[in-house]
Amino acid sequence: MRLGIDFGTTRTVVAAADRGNYPVLGFVDDAGDSHDWIPSVVAERDGELLFGFDALSARAGSSGAVSVVRSFKRLLAGSDAAAAHPVRIGAVEIAAGELVTRFLAAVRDAVLERSTVSEHARREELRSVVAVPANASGAQRLLTLDAFRRAELNPTAILNEPSAAGFEYTHRHRDTLTTKRDHVVVYDLGGGTFDASLVRMRGASHEVLATAGVNRLGGDDFDQAIVDLVLARVELAAADVDPIALARLREQCREAKERLNPSSRKLSVDLEAALGDAAPKAEVTIPVAEIYEACAPLVEASIEAMLPVMTRLDGSERDDAATPEHADAGSRSERDDIAGVYVVGGASELPIVGRALRARFGRRVHRSPYASGAIAIGLAIAGDDAGFELVDRFSRTFGVFREGHAGSEITFDPIFTRDTVVPAAGAGPVAFRRRYRAAHNVGHFRFLECSSLSDDGRPRGDMVLSGDVLFPFEPRLEGRELAGVRVERMTDADGPRIEEEYVLDEHGLVAVTIKNLDAGFERVFQLGA
Repeated sequence: MRLGIDFGTTRTVVAAADRGNYPVLGFVDDAGDSHDWIPSVVAERDGELLFGFDALSARAGSSGAVSVVRSFKRLLAGSDAAAAHPVRIGAVEIAAGELVTRFLAAVRDAVLERSTVSEHARREELRSVVAVPANASGAQRLLTLDAFRRAELNPTAILNEPSAAGFEYTHRHRDTLTTKRDHVVVYDLGGGTFDASLVRMRGASHEVLATAGVNRLGGDDFDQAIVDLVLARVELAAADVDPIALARLREQCREAKERLNPSSRKLSVDLEAALGDAAPKAEVTIPVAEIYEACAPLVEASIEAMLPVMTRLDGSERDDAATPEHADAGSRSERDDIAGVYVVGGASELPIVGRALRARFGRRVHRSPYASGAIAIGLAIAGDDAGFELVDRFSRTFGVFREGHAGSEITFDPIFTRDTVVPAAGAGPVAFRRRYRAAHNVGHFRFLECSSLSDDGRPRGDMVLSGDVLFPFEPRLEGRELAGVRVERMTDADGPRIEEEYVLDEHGLVAVTIKNLDAGFERVFQLGA
């Protein structure tokens, strides 16, 4: 059975490929209620970890201490995106890679035992196409892919989330695409991240032209803004509220937010249910206008983040579209080449999001009728051998800081940039080689991924160190511990010939091989591992 699995920050959505149809799977919780998602939640009870619906049931049905952690996918962003990074859940400490693997194993069990396709799924091998945020680092991609494999979900491909939503757009809105209007901007506001991609869609061919985003901007941040309003209304400081009670309050605010619709005039939060005897009053009611005012800066931040994508429609290659000369590049509502701005992601269902986008970009803003399931549906389409082709981009910049001038200077050398095309499956990797004669005894390579480069070529934006490697250029140092060796110029004017080979594979992962060609010594590094 071919599945598209959108492992989300707050909810995980699964869609199936079924003879040209791509239904989102329903799941039954312990109370017998049906949901079209699995909560991305883990709980600890008496030293045992529970996941998804089981985690929520444990908290609801236990009179003892139960620790619940939501949005653990956010732990995979930035410098913490390492499989061995420890995560504490109540009394249990677990490596991030193992945590994700066990959650995905619970997702697999849910597909087999409590989904609308359980009987069918048990008769077939499960194969999946999975997604990561467009700006995800190599470490996050590697951890995610490995976790899906270890959970026996057999991933066949990993896509950027907005690229997957582009497939769903073509499947659902093919009639909006013409030879003159073949560009779609995907606006993806999820529970924890925001991504935007400019996709050229011509028939079954999709080409991602540009991508931008923010690793920590999503529904969780809207929830926090509402929590702050509620606490301010009853004159409580977050530091004075029990952490478990504060988590319950955040959940109450999230549920109240998700009940809002364009006709809502107020938002009510059951304060007593969250804070118990510590609640100053039973309920707090806040006008929706105040909610939207508090959330408006977050929506504006997402729009500002997508401006580089809109700017590409004008042929600009600048990363910083927020400068005055580019500030209105994406604000014209009637572009001849835009078929639409496609709004997906669960957090985009907050009414203020659609209003702000229509005010900025005009009437061609389309929200997916199933915003929270669009990525999973797109992934299922991608795994269905439906004839679609995708040309995607690396979506970030990868490079290396090098030692220069006998270790007294460090320079940054970009290797793969945001415009580098990721190779298609079966096409073979993209390789870059660099050869030179070593001038120093030790090569110190600090591999870095960043969201953009400044005009003078320096990394900026979200930056993640993806590897810190020492390599012996001087043969006598081979096999030695290099951490304490001082970098200095070699006495021999003609140092050994060194080759660096960088390989970018179909999953957006980079591996590097460093060779001393004269000595026949080499080392291979999977960056992000």
